Amino acid sequence: MSESFRAKIGKFALLSMAFTAVFNVRNIVNNNIELGLSSAPIFLFATVVYFIPFVFIIAEFVSANKNSESGMYAWLKQPLGTRTAYLGSFLYWFVNLFFFISLLPNVVAYASYAIMGYAIPFSPMVSSVLSILLFAMATHISTKGATWLGKISECVAYGVFALFAIYVIGAFTALGAGHVPAQPITLTAMEPTINWATLGIMCWIFQAAGGAETVAAYLNDIKGGQKAFIKVIISAGVLIGGMYALGSLLVNVFVARENLTYAGGMVEIFTGLGSYFHISEILMGRFVGIILFIAIFGSMMMWTAAPVKIHFSEIPKGIYGPKTTELNAHGVPVRAAWWQFLFVFIMLIINGFGSESVQQMMNTAINLTAGTAMLPPLFIMVAYFVFRWKHDDTPRDFRMGSKAVGMSVVSMLIVIFVISMTASAFPPGVDLVNAFFINVFMTAVFSGLAWWWITRFEKKQQKRSLASQTAVPDVIK
Repeated sequence: MSESFRAKIGKFALLSMAFTAVFNVRNIVNNNIELGLSSAPIFLFATVVYFIPFVFIIAEFVSANKNSESGMYAWLKQPLGTRTAYLGSFLYWFVNLFFFISLLPNVVAYASYAIMGYAIPFSPMVSSVLSILLFAMATHISTKGATWLGKISECVAYGVFALFAIYVIGAFTALGAGHVPAQPITLTAMEPTINWATLGIMCWIFQAAGGAETVAAYLNDIKGGQKAFIKVIISAGVLIGGMYALGSLLVNVFVARENLTYAGGMVEIFTGLGSYFHISEILMGRFVGIILFIAIFGSMMMWTAAPVKIHFSEIPKGIYGPKTTELNAHGVPVRAAWWQFLFVFIMLIINGFGSESVQQMMNTAINLTAGTAMLPPLFIMVAYFVFRWKHDDTPRDFRMGSKAVGMSVVSMLIVIFVISMTASAFPPGVDLVNAFFINVFMTAVFSGLAWWWITRFEKKQQKRSLASQTAVPDVIK
């Protein structure tokens, strides 16, 4: 689609999209459930050591690939080749299928809070059916392009900023008035316990801080192009990291860690806030439910659109059918988006039948998501190492320091990622065979199929090229 036919979005809309894609308040609760108050310094560590350097890497790739339609494939292609670029973009799309399974039940839970003021105890199957309906709606809206997503993201950003500010101000007000936190905020409580379990949960922290590459899928829809993108995405990284750390520090002011749940944790901490200030529990539940339903539904639309766009919009023509990769007027492969819906539909039905409770369903999905979600960033990091090593003379306006600095920083990130991913794939206290099957074997099988598919395609292309070169032209009589 020609650039002139695309509506452009401004810097605030871009900031809102980055905020919507990356910042998710439920990550504060999820990691508090697992790590307690030590999640606050770990979030700060992840921001400084991982998220900000990773944002710099994304910014540098964007600067070096100004004409890229969606980012990731183009970033991987030059340093790693077309096969690895295809595999990386495929895995980015594939692992996000699991993310939807963990996100959608939250949307259903917050919808029930918004309507009733409390969580309706749906069965896993009913929750799955409602999730399918919501995902169908999100898929339809996500095909409308960056202008729609930008407007929705702005509304989400306003709502979440307001919600976060209300809680922080309320928590500081209560602490200033002498309120004793449900979980004491002490240096001892914040001190991380470094063990195999903590290293595995670090994947959740990294996943929570990830998502900068998602917004790069809309580089061609941004006013100001790559320069505006770089400024905004770096600002977003600092802001989001600070909010995660502050929120994690105050999360247990009103509700103890052991009383929080994955499905309704954010409502539970606001119910505690409301109880302290003598606000009706039902009123508080509805208020938080409305904002979080809009916020998480908006986030889901970003994650519904971006992985499809990243994988299907830049790969060589002919790998899939022309209808599957065909872009609409907004630069979105609509047919591929609905194929994605079909896959998630099947997974939700299977998960609904196989779980005894929504909490179990979410816990399973989160565990599936944590380790596999680290694969695409790992591809980007390896590509960046090779890019700085072999292609550092590529013209670009932004660099993460010198060649030595860039390679050293990304090498440190790769080591941390590999250790964390291994610990996440084999957490303590689980059946190692089952963990291997879910976290390693299944991903390896689909990766192998993707590699076979791109290899088969390239061999066909080579045969056609060879045939066209050796063909004898007809004799003109």
